[in-house]
Amino acid sequence: MKSFHQQLRIMNKKLIFGFLFFNLILLSCSNPVQKESPSNSEAKEVFDPEAKLKELGIDLPSPAAPVANFVNAVKVDNLLFLSGNGPLKSDGKFITGKLGENLTIEEGYEAARLTGINQIAILKSAIGDLSKVKRIVKVLGMVNASSDFNDHPKVINGYSDLMVEVFGDRGKHARAAVGMASLPFNIAVEIEMIVEVE
Repeated sequence: MKSFHQQLRIMNKKLIFGFLFFNLILLSCSNPVQKESPSNSEAKEVFDPEAKLKELGIDLPSPAAPVANFVNAVKVDNLLFLSGNGPLKSDGKFITGKLGENLTIEEGYEAARLTGINQIAILKSAIGDLSKVKRIVKVLGMVNASSDFNDHPKVINGYSDLMVEVFGDRGKHARAAVGMASLPFNIAVEIEMIVEVE
């Protein structure tokens, strides 16, 4: 039978072995293999809407003057409210007509996209630098449509798609797309929006 001192020595050896083993485990856990982290440019895409416009081949027009007793944009705190705007072409004429009668969905889409370009021009005029846009918050799209036309969202997609193309995730917005029995000057669409800015 082992003496008390022998048993004590065996217990001490076991304790020391256990302590060393435990420390080895801790060291291996505290020094995991380091993976290369992506550079800042890879991790975060540069936000440059004006460069994106150039990439898309879009030249912003000079903002059109309001046609009645109102202004193009009103800023309240960090929100910019843009008045309703239409598809004004470079020749000074609007895209006119009624969806479901004499305009196709594709033509309505292009009218909405052109309206978006005009709105971005007003936005730039109001804030100076489009990189100040924090978020396109809300869009109200009104479509000049016959009573049996029901593809209003497909038309206003022309506007929404442009906002996401130019502003990326900041261009994703809440939206309504509704039909109207008529619009001023018989324009195909009229669209207004709310933008959060710096």
